[in-house]
Amino acid sequence: MIAVIFHFWLGLLLVLAGGLVTVALVGGYIKQVTAAKYPNGKRNRED
Repeated sequence: MIAVIFHFWLGLLLVLAGGLVTVALVGGYIKQVTAAKYPNGKRNRED
């Protein structure tokens, strides 16, 4: 019975870690693409 509970929490932790890694990868990709589109940053706009 303890093994079933342990495997449940281990699986839950792995799913959460995988979700965080996915969010970090997507966020890093968007940041990299945005930096390539706006090389001087958003603060240096000349309006």
